[in-house]
Amino acid sequence: MSQHEPFSNVRVLTHSAIRMESEYGAVLYFDPFDLAEEFHDADAVVITHSHYDHLSPADIAKVAKEGTLLIAPESCAAEVAPLGMPVITLAAGEATSVKGNVVHAVPAYNVEPERLGFHPKENGWLGYLLVMDDITYYIAGDTDQNPDNEGLRCDVALIPIGGTYTMDAAQAAAFANKLRPRIVIPTHYGTAVGPKEAVDAFEPLVDKRIEVMRKMEWR
Repeated sequence: MSQHEPFSNVRVLTHSAIRMESEYGAVLYFDPFDLAEEFHDADAVVITHSHYDHLSPADIAKVAKEGTLLIAPESCAAEVAPLGMPVITLAAGEATSVKGNVVHAVPAYNVEPERLGFHPKENGWLGYLLVMDDITYYIAGDTDQNPDNEGLRCDVALIPIGGTYTMDAAQAAAFANKLRPRIVIPTHYGTAVGPKEAVDAFEPLVDKRIEVMRKMEWR
């Protein structure tokens, strides 16, 4: 295990915008959106799907530097091509690496009837398992618990809790309890969708053996 605490290199900047930095300085952003600052330090930007609050060209520009790699689902190839960046597209089950940090693509989709039209399985949108500093992080993207993600193994899980388009607080807690990570970090609430109070409903439902790190504390 790395000398890092498994959350010390993680920042949830807003919504589902996540910054990850390795012990050796590699910087990856997942779904940068609605950023107040410009960072220009990304070795890679990783996109889960094409919705505006996950694939935001203006916010990608705020984190990109010369040579930044863009990683996205195969189904988003047409949307990311105009950005003029080097691109790697992935389908579920495929992987790539960024400065020795391995990014595995996993399916992300809805199964609840009221949400089937928002993130259908056939769109090929993704979540990711990131292996960084000997810690496995699960960045779920916009998803419900489903047969393709409920058996994943991870140390830290970043999962949406805001409801409407993704799991609500109770469903997300049940998913976290199924995954059994060491730490869970809730995302996708308090900004574009889902009230800030969603985390107050989420945390008491999570198994006490799992540490809950509140997203809004990272702002």
